[in-house]
Amino acid sequence: MFKVFYLFIVTQAPKKAKRRQQQGEGGSSNVFSMFEQSQIQEYKEAFTIIDQNRDGIISKDDLRDVLATMGQLNVKNEELEAMVKEASGPINFTVFLTMFGEKLKGADPEDVIVSAFKVLDPEGTGAIKKEFLEELLTTQCDRFTAEEMTNLWAAFPPDVAGNVDYKNICYVITHGEEKEE
Repeated sequence: MFKVFYLFIVTQAPKKAKRRQQQGEGGSSNVFSMFEQSQIQEYKEAFTIIDQNRDGIISKDDLRDVLATMGQLNVKNEELEAMVKEASGPINFTVFLTMFGEKLKGADPEDVIVSAFKVLDPEGTGAIKKEFLEELLTTQCDRFTAEEMTNLWAAFPPDVAGNVDYKNICYVITHGEEKEE
């Protein structure tokens, strides 16, 4: 479910807030302290959009409806149940925010992720061919589905030469937004 929420927020929500960087702090039990106020507002807007029936809880039906608006029309009931079960209980806004906090807190630092991509970019151009990246993501480790690849290219379209800016992808993974140019 996190992939769905994250892709939704990256591609649909406003992109202004910057995530606070925590430098070795012991972490806070208050999930709201993990984010800036403007970012909490963006997550609240995304939550409200996903909560289609406006009952304050994201349900399977809400997920089905929001996925349909993103073009994913044939989502199986089992997939929706698995998404909802990722949370420890009903997905209200606090649970939704906690899920993001836990996932973002576990992300590697930007320089580590960029270094991993640099192994695939021996010329140091900052870009990788779309076909090469797609082959890796669909055949190795936690394989992406065709639908996930479509969503990736919608969020991070390659340039006219077919190159993907991996530094931008790394920035979004670690900061939750695109760099402002």
